[in-house]
Amino acid sequence: MSTPQGARARARIEVTAAIKDAARRQLAEEGAAKLSLRAVARELGMVSSALYRYFPSRDDLLTELIIDAYDALGEAAETAAARAGDLAPARRWVAASEAVRRWALAHPHEYALIYGTPVPGYSAPETTVPSASRVWVVLLDIVRDAHRERGVARTPVPAELEPEARRMAADLAPDLPPEVVTALVASCAQLYGLVGFELFGQFNRVVEDRETFFRHAAAQLAHGVGLVFP
Repeated sequence: MSTPQGARARARIEVTAAIKDAARRQLAEEGAAKLSLRAVARELGMVSSALYRYFPSRDDLLTELIIDAYDALGEAAETAAARAGDLAPARRWVAASEAVRRWALAHPHEYALIYGTPVPGYSAPETTVPSASRVWVVLLDIVRDAHRERGVARTPVPAELEPEARRMAADLAPDLPPEVVTALVASCAQLYGLVGFELFGQFNRVVEDRETFFRHAAAQLAHGVGLVFP
């Protein structure tokens, strides 16, 4: 027999999920900047004071939605990389990149929440960092595997960039050469830019076969970090 505490805990989980689902619908209809706890409460037939017991502020709700989006995106990349685990690192990179694109196309408003226009007046707390780092960790691990197994092709950085390259390597991946870390940071930024261009309409009347184009571009990014296709 379930205890009263257990029933209350399940009820809280269910209500929290319903609140987040309603908030995601509002994101799709109005955008993150117009997310309103009162509007969410109205949709669910709750009084605002009851909803505040779950999320004390709009920013608290936004933070939870952001963490959920980062985690879902990260899980998609992790799963794709794991399924391609027997392939060469460059092909695992492309598989993970394609998973990022597929997730974004399936969840455009959530992708916009984490990689679109910043929400006015909102500053993401440190609690979002582990979730936000999951895709980065997938791609970093792929590059690390290549570095350990057969090495990576290195592109020297300009002399004026060397101090910053060393700093990034020390902060992000001390076990990798600074020029590799620099290329990895640039490639990650370009990956999100490619997805964003497609998702937000910048490829309209420019790229028609977008899946094939993206696969080629992701392979070029793999080359950019020194990964070599067999």
